[in-house]
Amino acid sequence: MINTIDKVKQDKIADTDHEIIDLLKQRYSPRTFKNEKIKKEDLQKIFEAARWSASSNNLQPWRIIHAEKDTEAYQSIYNCLSEFNQKWADNAPVLMLTAYKVNNNKGDENFHALHDLGLCMGSMTVQAEHLGVGLHHMAGVNWKKAQDVFDVPDGFHITTAVAVGYYGGDLNKLSKDLQKQETANRERIPIKEFAFKEVWSNNEK
Repeated sequence: MINTIDKVKQDKIADTDHEIIDLLKQRYSPRTFKNEKIKKEDLQKIFEAARWSASSNNLQPWRIIHAEKDTEAYQSIYNCLSEFNQKWADNAPVLMLTAYKVNNNKGDENFHALHDLGLCMGSMTVQAEHLGVGLHHMAGVNWKKAQDVFDVPDGFHITTAVAVGYYGGDLNKLSKDLQKQETANRERIPIKEFAFKEVWSNNEK
């Protein structure tokens, strides 16, 4: 018999227009996680994937603060989250903050740093999916507060927070409105709305 969360995971497999690898089809951003600590080896594998991400001039401008549940640092990250994300994020065994180095080694602005952080998090997300670990990236974080709480040095910018845990949580831990979001169908804009051949589309100004 398939349990509720397994059915949710199954239902979240993307209905793609073109065939893509399973890790991308089955990835989604859970708000509930299995009540199990992340294995140290699994976490290191996730960070190893980040380590080998592509970056402009190989500057690797990403930085990550991570903390396990029931620690002071975890609570500090949680306290920096938006009110909405605080409704569910404490389900996660691990919380993270992401950041990027603003300037390159010559002191000039690294225009591509935020792009490279995104590549890093993409690599982490796919590696995590391979391990049965879900990542929920959150824009809802008070980055200025986080900068202060974690004494982030000048020249670095806190960007997002991430909830991390094994798939397989209890939907009943979520409020009714969040349960509805958790089980909603996945939707994406069609390729033609973002991939333009030879000229910019006139459909968007």
